[in-house]
Amino acid sequence: MSDSPTSVASAAPCARFRVVHETLYTYQSIVALSQQYLHMTPRSFPYQRTEAHSILIEPAEEETVDGTDYFGNGTRQFAIILPHKSLRVHAESTVVLLPRLGLERIGLKATPPWEQLRTLMQQDKSAATLEACRYLYASPHVSCSPALEQYARISYTAGRPHLDAALELCHRIFEDFEFDDEATDISTPLEEVLLGRRGVCQDFAHLMIGCLRSLGLPARYLSGYILTHPPVGQPRMIGADASHAWVSVYCPDQGWVDFDPTNRCLVQCEHITLGWGRDFSDVTPMRGIVLGGGEQELEVRVTVTPLPLDA
Repeated sequence: MSDSPTSVASAAPCARFRVVHETLYTYQSIVALSQQYLHMTPRSFPYQRTEAHSILIEPAEEETVDGTDYFGNGTRQFAIILPHKSLRVHAESTVVLLPRLGLERIGLKATPPWEQLRTLMQQDKSAATLEACRYLYASPHVSCSPALEQYARISYTAGRPHLDAALELCHRIFEDFEFDDEATDISTPLEEVLLGRRGVCQDFAHLMIGCLRSLGLPARYLSGYILTHPPVGQPRMIGADASHAWVSVYCPDQGWVDFDPTNRCLVQCEHITLGWGRDFSDVTPMRGIVLGGGEQELEVRVTVTPLPLDA
């Protein structure tokens, strides 16, 4: 959104969280070499700052390189040359969130017509527009198609304000699609998700992004976590949370505005951002190669814990 870093930094924090993200690979046979690339470092930007962050790797890595990718996200690369039958990566972070503009202050109906933004993306050469163009085209997991454009145009009628239409599109995806963690995997084409009307947060984020890009509008993929709420009277369960994905929509006056189609909401103070890119492939939490190992089992445990703001 368009608040300057100075004005946001002067605002009182709205939330503080500890996030523990643990990944455990167990291999059938010995792994002689493992090389991995991580996106497990929370991103610091005007609406989020990282107070503490650490990554523990077992067995201990021989080579480690911390860096920044093309999109400005923090990364870590490491190699393990010690023979091993399991790999554990334990990332722990403390982050503070700062308040974003709510629906009443964004003024969704006052944003420019979406066709105006589409024309701007084709003609304007300013730095902000050129940066947004990174997220305008098809990418490995997000296709552009007439079917996606047709679905989007139910919300994106002629002359409708861009962010007003984006909010309705977010709500429609929530209403039209059912959350089903067995219906898809990372290789499921977006066209199948559209036809089957089932999937997970990653699918719904990709779907909304594909709809917008099919109209000629930029949108980016956000990877991170969301605070979940246990049933009334039940304790918060350790390791029961999960990674999450949502969408950031570009509008020149407001900047990037985040929508969560899985939860039918404008992102406020319960989403913790790891990073952003064109789609999941740009911000995969952990990917790499191993030499040996045979069959493998994967266990992922995520815990998001609210912390006092004054600690």
